[in-house]
Amino acid sequence: MKLLKMLGRFIFSRITLTIALLLVQIIIIFLLFSVGKHIVWIYGSFTLVSIIIVLFIVNSKRNPSYKIAWIIPLLLFPGFGVLLYTLYKLQFSIRLMRKKLIEESNFSSKYLVQDKKILNEINDKSLYNLATYTNKVSNYKIYGIKNINYFNSGLSLYKNLLEELKNAKKYIFLEFFIIDKGYMLNTLIDILKKKISEGVEVRIMYDGMGSLFTMHKDFYDELTSYGIKCKIFSPLKPIFSFHYNYRDHRKLCIIDGDIVYTGGFNIADEYINKKTRFGYWKDGGVKITGDVVNTYIVMFLELWNIDTKDHEYEKYVSINKSTNANNGYVIGYGSNPLDDNQLGKRIYLDIINNAKEYVYIMTPYLILDDEMLSSLTYASLRGVDVKIFMPSIPDKKYVYYLGRSFYEELIEAGIEIYEYIPGFNHSKMFISDDIKAVVGTINLDYRSLYLHFECGCFIYNNKVIKDIKKDFTATMKYSNKIVREDIKKYNIVKRIIGRLLRFLAPLM
Repeated sequence: MKLLKMLGRFIFSRITLTIALLLVQIIIIFLLFSVGKHIVWIYGSFTLVSIIIVLFIVNSKRNPSYKIAWIIPLLLFPGFGVLLYTLYKLQFSIRLMRKKLIEESNFSSKYLVQDKKILNEINDKSLYNLATYTNKVSNYKIYGIKNINYFNSGLSLYKNLLEELKNAKKYIFLEFFIIDKGYMLNTLIDILKKKISEGVEVRIMYDGMGSLFTMHKDFYDELTSYGIKCKIFSPLKPIFSFHYNYRDHRKLCIIDGDIVYTGGFNIADEYINKKTRFGYWKDGGVKITGDVVNTYIVMFLELWNIDTKDHEYEKYVSINKSTNANNGYVIGYGSNPLDDNQLGKRIYLDIINNAKEYVYIMTPYLILDDEMLSSLTYASLRGVDVKIFMPSIPDKKYVYYLGRSFYEELIEAGIEIYEYIPGFNHSKMFISDDIKAVVGTINLDYRSLYLHFECGCFIYNNKVIKDIKKDFTATMKYSNKIVREDIKKYNIVKRIIGRLLRFLAPLM
């Protein structure tokens, strides 16, 4: 009986219905191109249109890899390619989302006023230029640091987070890509229910795709029944749309406007190693206090308000006296895939291009575009010590094979690659020259750099950088350095798969 009930739930679930309806739409599309007496003229017309579209794409400002990803299907399959590109260009939902975010950003900018005194005190020209850039393109400001704590595991961060949640007095904002059932979620919900009974406002926003296979509609109803305000970002619906490609990959916990946590962790038991999936799960995150928390509040509310007309910033943003820069500087920032700025990528490139001694990188995925690959190899060739830390046990094998396809040319340029032996290294971090670091949610892949809503914390000249470097040093002891001989030993089929997948890299 239980098995039949589970089977019935699957058959009539949102996922099954969505897949079925999408398949029906795809079948209809192919039927439109079925063989007929006018097929030659139809095919010729589509070929001509596809050539015109290709010329338009070649002359556009898009990333070259994305251009290739469109050009190949347009030239190989003119009919399907033209239809697909037309559907992409007619995505009114994407335009509406972009318009709403621009409106929100314009409104919220008055709550992120740059302290000119802080800006004018900056002595490092490269830092000043970066702060000026983030301010101009996305309204993100540079602040003096009050306090930042680094956590080298999901468990240590989670324990600290729970204690701070228990002390919440006004509100709690949670935003995650994945929420899954288990010990971690149950413990969190128990605390949130208690805080609600004490009059604390609680909001949870999670991604519709990231939690598609972990949470059913019942979870949303359960949260709202406790008094939690809940939103699913871009829930999957049985309609063909490209806007599903844009996901909310951020991980944020904001408490009372005083504290924010961010990093690689989600709400699922593998992140605290209560459940083993890919060996030991290694992650990194930070706890931040001070005026920079306002940036993350605004970031959260902008996305929360995307389908409402609310402008509630004043209720939550606390304009305090600016923290001085005695402890260094911090830029809290988000990456918006609809503004074409690729801020997450630009900050990574800024660190690489301005490095003098070293750049160390932790990322679970390594899918590089030409610009990133060129910057990394150039940094190494001009004498910068470049090290990249990857997992040895992958969560997605095809992405792992693709990532390994870059190893040979990186190693030839002098870059050192380390694979974390105990399991899956999920951290997303940069550190350079003992003075700069980034901890956040942004992977070195196309999805994070171009298609996801992300967030990060750029840190300059603060003592926490020593803790971050200490974690890199410790991780190196538990990692295997990859050399050319290792690459030659890789399974030839997997190597070929990795190389072939480069054609699809922008879509992965």
